[in-house]
Amino acid sequence: SPTGEYLVPDAEELACVKYCVVYDCETSSLDLSDDEEEEKEKGTSNSFLISLDAEEGTAVRHARSLQHFTRHPVLVLRGGYKRFSACYHFLRTQKILWMPQELDNFQLYPVEILPAKLYMGNFKQACDQQIQKDLKIKAQVNISEQPATLFAEDKYLHISVPDSLEANLFSSFPTICHFIDAQLDLGAVLVFSTLGISRSSTVTMAYLMHSHQFSLKKAWDHVLKCKENMRPHRGFVKQLSDWEAQIYGTTITDVSEPNY
Repeated sequence: SPTGEYLVPDAEELACVKYCVVYDCETSSLDLSDDEEEEKEKGTSNSFLISLDAEEGTAVRHARSLQHFTRHPVLVLRGGYKRFSACYHFLRTQKILWMPQELDNFQLYPVEILPAKLYMGNFKQACDQQIQKDLKIKAQVNISEQPATLFAEDKYLHISVPDSLEANLFSSFPTICHFIDAQLDLGAVLVFSTLGISRSSTVTMAYLMHSHQFSLKKAWDHVLKCKENMRPHRGFVKQLSDWEAQIYGTTITDVSEPNY
């Protein structure tokens, strides 16, 4: 409010809210955890949301007051509106209220694996020219059986592999990783498969293990944080385990079920 008082929405309104994100202009008073500092230094941190265990700040204080009115987590936007606008200007809007039908038709973007560099999505998103423009995608890696035609041959790698237990992605991991490394020097890269769940996540994890020294577990946790429904099938999990052993000379991650 103009007097500096925190105004909390009606409890009835908050009761049905599942995702509650609080932000101010910059939210610059928040400290990073040790793990987040490490991710930031390596350029792999893409988290804009912070839990309320952070240092007190304007947004955090207001978020704490909201915690008492909703059973769902209340999160704070790191960097506030200023940072969000700089990174995702195409998602800004003056609209306040959304109808359920509008939310159902909301444009979904690929998930961000490496900030402004590596994205993971599905075939429909890969064929959307506006998405490529908004995310500044300069190259694509297609891990579906269907060809896409938005990019020239030197900016497009197509590994036609079915989403089956017998499919072999392992033999293509070196080619894919070297292509992504080369293209990231020139701009952002989108990795995609038909649904963006199994094949694309497999390739994305293989790249993180190869070029960012991630173990399979760390790569899995990172991609899962970006996309909660990612799920390579058991055949691809075994190939990722073999890839880890080839990179590090030993198996680090126990991929036995039900862990993976």
